[in-house]
Amino acid sequence: MTTSSSLTAPRYSRILGTGSYLPEQRLTNAELAAQLARDGVETSDEWIVERTGIRARHFAAPDQTSSDLALPAARAALQAAGVAAEEIDLIIVATSTPDMVFPSTACLLQQKLGVAGCAAFDVQAVCSGFVYGLTVADAMIKSGAASKALVIGAETFSRILDFKDRTTCVLFGDGAGAVVLGASETPGILASQLHADGRHVDILCTPGTVSGGQVLGHPLLKMDGQAVFKLAVGVLEKVARAVLEKAGRTDADIDWLIPHQANIRIMQGTAKKLKLPLEKLVVTVDQHGNTSAASIPLALDVAVRSGQIKKGETVMLEGVGGGFTWGAVLLDL
Repeated sequence: MTTSSSLTAPRYSRILGTGSYLPEQRLTNAELAAQLARDGVETSDEWIVERTGIRARHFAAPDQTSSDLALPAARAALQAAGVAAEEIDLIIVATSTPDMVFPSTACLLQQKLGVAGCAAFDVQAVCSGFVYGLTVADAMIKSGAASKALVIGAETFSRILDFKDRTTCVLFGDGAGAVVLGASETPGILASQLHADGRHVDILCTPGTVSGGQVLGHPLLKMDGQAVFKLAVGVLEKVARAVLEKAGRTDADIDWLIPHQANIRIMQGTAKKLKLPLEKLVVTVDQHGNTSAASIPLALDVAVRSGQIKKGETVMLEGVGGGFTWGAVLLDL
């Protein structure tokens, strides 16, 4: 018999498992600098580390797509969650480097997982994509539209880099990170908030498009680094504080901060503004570079599997990217 209390019981979502995948090819700064030098582009390990904190990154093989990277990350998250692929009723892939114009990378991943029937779609918010995707999945689970969701960030940014522009080509890498989100009687995702400001589209973009079988416009990434830096630090602090207020928490409640892994100076600047010791900052940018929508779930999985982040701890995720987009999620693991 159904009681009135069971009908009104709140429904939440929690992360049940995490996973990630990095392509086999790993390039240190010195190795990348040597490759660039052959094309007359000068850079060095010291120059890159000083400005970004990046020491290495991974590049996908020529025949590897974003869905190929997403597949092992998804399988690892499913295994960690103890959930079969057939139990998933929602797949969201956050990516700015889809396998093709359409269908979505999520549908291609669904086929590779050997499942069918559940909703599957991509989210395009560049480096904020995973935060956007997680927020959408949380809302769908809370509403009862889904019970178990696979949320993935997967990128092959090496395909859209201009290797004659040392200010951008040294920053990015490829990879994928995933979580399984499930319905729960107790809160896991505590609060989230998303924003965008299209007035700043020009400071970080890849403005090419396909028309009549040809690429129109510029098909490679362009960035105004100083403009991005200025905007990023300010909006990340504001959105983090807004999410804390929404959740009824304070800075002191944050056990770990996982910001988008773009630049160590932006990451450390955000931590300081939130009055968090740098020991609470999860850092993988040194080994992964900027993997856009994959960076937050990659860092989360690394921290969980290494034992750095433990069950029951409170984690702030926050991202900022082209669009201009930004957002944050506060969660209890």
